[in-house]
Amino acid sequence: MLAARKRAATLYVERATQQWVVLDPEGNFWSLPSTDNPWDERQPFTPAEETELEPVPAHYKAMLGLTF
Repeated sequence: MLAARKRAATLYVERATQQWVVLDPEGNFWSLPSTDNPWDERQPFTPAEETELEPVPAHYKAMLGLTF
């Protein structure tokens, strides 16, 4: 039997705006504001074709309150 793998969130920074962007385990993109509770105040994000998302090291997730 194959073990199910839990998908993790991926953290990016959007180059043009320097905004944090998260791809959650369900495949949804979210823009995170620069607040004390960014995940609680997230907004849906739809990347355009020209959007440049740069991956950010996973250890930044804790700083932003991301627990997945």
